Amino acid sequence: MTDALIDIATARERVLEKVTPLGTESVELPAALGRVLAEDLASAQDLPPFDSSAMDGYAVVAGPAAELAVVGESRAGHPAERPLASGEAIAISTGAQIPEGADAVVPVERVEVNDGRVRVPETPPGNHVRHAGEDVRAGEVVVRAGSILGPAELAVAASVGRDALTCGRRPRVAVLVTGDELVGPGVPLGPGQIRDSNTTALGAQAERGGAEVISRGVVRDNLDATTAALGAALDGADVVVVSGGVSVGPHDHVKPALQSLGVEEHFWGVALKPGKPTWFGSRAGTLVFGLPGNPVSAMVTFHLFARPALRALAGGNPEDTRTIGVLDEAVERNPVRDQVLRCVLSAREDGWHVLPTKAQESHVLTSMVGAGAYALVVAGEGEAPAGEHVPIELVF
Repeated sequence: MTDALIDIATARERVLEKVTPLGTESVELPAALGRVLAEDLASAQDLPPFDSSAMDGYAVVAGPAAELAVVGESRAGHPAERPLASGEAIAISTGAQIPEGADAVVPVERVEVNDGRVRVPETPPGNHVRHAGEDVRAGEVVVRAGSILGPAELAVAASVGRDALTCGRRPRVAVLVTGDELVGPGVPLGPGQIRDSNTTALGAQAERGGAEVISRGVVRDNLDATTAALGAALDGADVVVVSGGVSVGPHDHVKPALQSLGVEEHFWGVALKPGKPTWFGSRAGTLVFGLPGNPVSAMVTFHLFARPALRALAGGNPEDTRTIGVLDEAVERNPVRDQVLRCVLSAREDGWHVLPTKAQESHVLTSMVGAGAYALVVAGEGEAPAGEHVPIELVF
């Protein structure tokens, strides 16, 4: 492999070329939140399944004002026991089935009730009636394959009677971070030590991206330890994410360890700031992402390269976060590398607007807090002016 830097688009293409969707499985409805639907979801019947009332009131035959005899009741789950005849009314609740013979509903606040009779105003046909099939017709597709199942999609699935859905299998992800200096939360810091935030961040990103995180661990800067940890991860995961140790220093052991384990390199080095030393390879269908050890760089490159792979593995859209935004302040361009800015996201009449959260140096982890989008400022001379339209990645 050449050591020349490649651009972001090329790196993404190389990642997605190596993705083979993982297949499908049946998932019970309560467990399907966030999963990728692998089937077109259609309704077997009309929704609503019958004409129903949109108001509490009285079901009547449409016509002029009249005084009618109240001859029964229709309430939710308990339809009227008899049809409605001319000169009659049936009390009805919101959502209850319209009785046979009725074609309109008069709201309760528009009637006068006296001794078993009700006076109603002139009422047009269809007044306050929800018709069968008004929402969905039998056979209509209500959620398309490839959709991410959120609360609304699950509600619709329940409304058409499904208790389980065919979904893409969740990728199994192993997260490893390397470094002698790393200390976990709750452990006192020794000389020269820093907190490990990447295990937490990358695991959370993987889960939010639709994956099942099967292992997380810190590996010390030792070739044998690195090789053993990566070997175990490769044996059990669909995707291995390792941060740190992918550069060329004497204590960077990830690349030689992966080579010894038979992992083929597809690229190393992206013309990106932050995230230049990103590495990607594969072995027998298992994808391996070697991300920078810097926490900001690791999170940015995970979003740009690993997250699309996770979506594609599960049968989803790998481009579901990409759109266009407007820069709200000028940004100095980097002459040779595209920049990813962590930005506050806001919606305006002309679309999405982005504003850098704070100082954008790669060691400023708190620049990630409050970032609803990453803005891509392409390399070049001068600055990207305020008001320029730029590619953005929504963060969710």
